[in-house]
Amino acid sequence: MGKVPTELNALVERTVEGLGYELVDVERLGGLLRVSIDAASGVRIDDCERVSHQLTHLFPVEGVHYERLEVSSPGLDRPLRRAKDFERFIGAEANIHLLAPVEGRKRLRGKLLEVRGTAGEEEIFLQLSEAVAPQPRSPSKRKPSAAKSGETPKVVQFALADVDKARLVPELDFRSGR
Repeated sequence: MGKVPTELNALVERTVEGLGYELVDVERLGGLLRVSIDAASGVRIDDCERVSHQLTHLFPVEGVHYERLEVSSPGLDRPLRRAKDFERFIGAEANIHLLAPVEGRKRLRGKLLEVRGTAGEEEIFLQLSEAVAPQPRSPSKRKPSAAKSGETPKVVQFALADVDKARLVPELDFRSGR
């Protein structure tokens, strides 16, 4: 997706937040303008319609040209970009791709534990999941899991500025009412 000018992003953010939603992302690809919104209670189709209706009336006034507008929720694998995104989802599991390796790895998966630091210098603390830990190919040589061996799960720390991409790991529960 194409980079969106700062002014357009700010315009959409003011409008979306004025309607009581959180702006997750604005993307442009040719004539398509895609807006992702979120809310603590979740996003329903009528929420998307409400935001779409408002933006459709706002864009001609502000001189924003587009062919098609798409407003949606960020999905189960919601992207995490700002410190407040990471703070909101403390306790959730995330996949994180770093710009530079931390302890020899650029790809991390784990539970978000904490966000520390001042604006622009935030540090993220992540408890690594076993699923990302390198495993030997031979099953007989596998190291026992931390839970079985009594080891403390490993915690890594990295700067928010070093995050290339981060997304929540979807939590699916197909048990109906059980």
